[in-house]
Amino acid sequence: MSTETHKIHAYDIPLSVLDVSPIVAGGSVSESLSNTLDLARHAEKWGYNRYWLAEHHNAPSIASSATSIVIGHVAAGTSTIRVGSGGIMLPNHAPLVIAEQFGTLESLFPGRIDLGLGRAPGTDGLTAAALRGNRGSNGHDFPEQLAELRAFLDPSSAEVGKPVRAIPGEGLNIPIWLLGSSDFSAMLAAQLGLPFAFAGHFSPTFTVPAMNLYRSNFKPSAVLDKPYGMVAVNVIAADTDEEADYLATSMQQLFLSFIRNTRGPLPAPVRDMDKIWSEQEKAALQQQLGSSITGGPETVKTKLNQFIEATGADEIMVAAHIFDHMARLRSYEIVAGN
Repeated sequence: MSTETHKIHAYDIPLSVLDVSPIVAGGSVSESLSNTLDLARHAEKWGYNRYWLAEHHNAPSIASSATSIVIGHVAAGTSTIRVGSGGIMLPNHAPLVIAEQFGTLESLFPGRIDLGLGRAPGTDGLTAAALRGNRGSNGHDFPEQLAELRAFLDPSSAEVGKPVRAIPGEGLNIPIWLLGSSDFSAMLAAQLGLPFAFAGHFSPTFTVPAMNLYRSNFKPSAVLDKPYGMVAVNVIAADTDEEADYLATSMQQLFLSFIRNTRGPLPAPVRDMDKIWSEQEKAALQQQLGSSITGGPETVKTKLNQFIEATGADEIMVAAHIFDHMARLRSYEIVAGN
């Protein structure tokens, strides 16, 4: 894995973008995918290191379900920024298919593709069953699936006698990251000497323990000689603290819909969340979104540097559920120090 990165001048470590191509209320999937490419082009200009898309299914607020295709869309419309998955949910797929898809992407965009892998379904049980058919994986065999995928990408798979080969894919240097929201993938990434990315944007309580577990158990490998950990965090920035708090209510409403099982497109912001949530729901959301950073330029810079110090992250991946596309662009621009 290459450790060459771009650093945004306001911080000592690289910043990257985590996107799900949000579908907003009253918007369309076509608009969402167009906005994703627009944000990626701006992120490249502002110095972000990588742009990752996340695999989710049966989600009315997310347009990135065909993640490999969206990665190709973004990579084709940009020039230098790394593009990848944050992540591909490997139990949903045959490892050979992912090897071929990302082998194709790496062949089209050499040196720019990342393969982040998760073991969760990225959806509900019924949808997971529809995705997986009769393969029956529920994530229990994730280490075996990972080993199979890595074998398909290994140059030695070209040896005589190998009956199944990933073409394209075989022999290509595609960085593999393990993603997690608990300790399982942190430990597996450490044992295999792979880079690790933690979903701090929705699992804040376990962020520091998982990162510590990864570092303390890391075994050097041909991929990495020392641990490299990235943490995702929600950041909603605006020109004032008050405006940022207002924009953040879209994210709060979205996560509230997860709790209530009333999922829909990303809602428009509101001025008073107390008219929408109960005290119990507010407390639950504050726990789930506890690491989120909201504010004007100076507030965000201060809080993000504190977050970096607290987690010891080598890189930060910024997520932003913001209803208005121009406000979303402005948020990432502010985080980049522009």
